[in-house]
Amino acid sequence: MEQKSTFNINNIITRDPRLNTVIMVEQFIKENSGEFKKTELFNKLPKKIMWGTFNVILEYLYKNNKILIDNEGYIIYTWNPKLIERLKNRKRY
Repeated sequence: MEQKSTFNINNIITRDPRLNTVIMVEQFIKENSGEFKKTELFNKLPKKIMWGTFNVILEYLYKNNKILIDNEGYIIYTWNPKLIERLKNRKRY
């Protein structure tokens, strides 16, 4: 049950995030998967970043299937490379 997510990066000031910023946000989401909604997550980050940059990072993680946003708006970390490898090697019928 996933809601269609829009990150509204066209209507706000955005900057291209640095790699260490993307990694910091991804790691924080991974450690706190399903606990926070978007604004709560933004406010709890270990380092402060711009709202636009945060939205660019979320869109990147969403498009690469690393996060999902449930119907209530909670951000869930979904990336599982071990499962993907197992599924790639599975027989297809």
